[in-house]
Amino acid sequence: MRRHLLTWTLVAAATLAAAPTSAASAPVRPHCPRLAGDWYGDNRARLQQVIDAYGTCAGDPGRTHPVAAFDWDNTITKNDITDATISWALRHDELLRPARWKDTSAWLTDAADQALTRACGAGTPVPLRTSDNARCTDEILEIRENARTMSGAPAFAGTWNHRRTVPQYAWVPQLFAGRTPAELSSYAAAARREALASPIGATRTLGTHTIPAYARYYDQQRALIRTLRRAGFDVYIVSAGSEPVTEVWSRAVGIDAAHTIAIRSVLDRHGRITTWNQGCGDVPATRGAAIPYIDGKRCWINQEVYGIHGAAAWEKQPAARRPVVAGGDADTDVTFVGDATGAHLVVNRDKAELMCRAYDDADGRWVVNPMFIEPLPRRPEPYPCSTTAYNAPDGSHTPLLRDDGSVVPDQADTVY
Repeated sequence: MRRHLLTWTLVAAATLAAAPTSAASAPVRPHCPRLAGDWYGDNRARLQQVIDAYGTCAGDPGRTHPVAAFDWDNTITKNDITDATISWALRHDELLRPARWKDTSAWLTDAADQALTRACGAGTPVPLRTSDNARCTDEILEIRENARTMSGAPAFAGTWNHRRTVPQYAWVPQLFAGRTPAELSSYAAAARREALASPIGATRTLGTHTIPAYARYYDQQRALIRTLRRAGFDVYIVSAGSEPVTEVWSRAVGIDAAHTIAIRSVLDRHGRITTWNQGCGDVPATRGAAIPYIDGKRCWINQEVYGIHGAAAWEKQPAARRPVVAGGDADTDVTFVGDATGAHLVVNRDKAELMCRAYDDADGRWVVNPMFIEPLPRRPEPYPCSTTAYNAPDGSHTPLLRDDGSVVPDQADTVY
């Protein structure tokens, strides 16, 4: 497994601990790289203050490189690059038929196994003819999108930690079992070219499913990443997608494979993808129990960026061992975005737990921006923060609590 380690000295820790407690208190440093782009309200200025306060351009020779970390799908790009890759693979017959669909996921139900077998077949690992088999395409997409079969039966069942994984996310790289990472990268590259060439708003119909046919890099986020890197930040991507897919897209914003963290498949002795994923913290390799998802994103950052291993990788770390800037758009990002010490950047996609944290703004460092392309309308009713916003490990939805144990009150949607 790759290790992306930063050595944090006592001098660096002391320096970061002494950094301004509020971005608003940071002095203006005109020699630091300047963030450009059209941002909501005063968001650009607030982000610039954090860059000025924490970046190596601040002129402190004892300071090590601060860290910034971002989700990918719908945070750096508009639309989901994993879905674009699946779409391309389905239309070009690049998925291999498994011997048994049940073997593709630890949680796949008998109903899903039977539905996939009826629609797609099973047996020898030959390419599935999904390009002209709408029933097979429909079953795969419905399970990926909604965790159910086309007949409405649950596709996954059993026990898992709902803050560490979600079976239909883990299932995506498992669908590519038998292919090599290089092959999966080539599918992602073809899908990327196609999605970037399609006009904004374009859709595509696969079976009975209508999905976005386009994707775009957000210019504002590209500018932010570029500015952070020029200011001395080490910038990472942490995604719940498949790592070979994410790497294809992240390199275009100057982020290499060593700084791209996503679901990492275990390879067989021939270098082919298996249905097993690498583990995090004290969780070993499994069929998807610990992916970069909600608390899993914290674990993977702690492990791969800061070299924290074992059970401690799941725990919130001291400020010197947390990202300064973190950004995301969904509940899957809420833990690591909340860990940031300088700015919690949120792209508003109407996700309850994340937006409750953002609008509650307990530390005054939450920066909320509408989607840069096709923003959502205002949510008509308040977010149910006080009742059901928290995604509990057992899958239930409970009141969202602050660090002091108080309940976050319901929040109105004000940035859209």
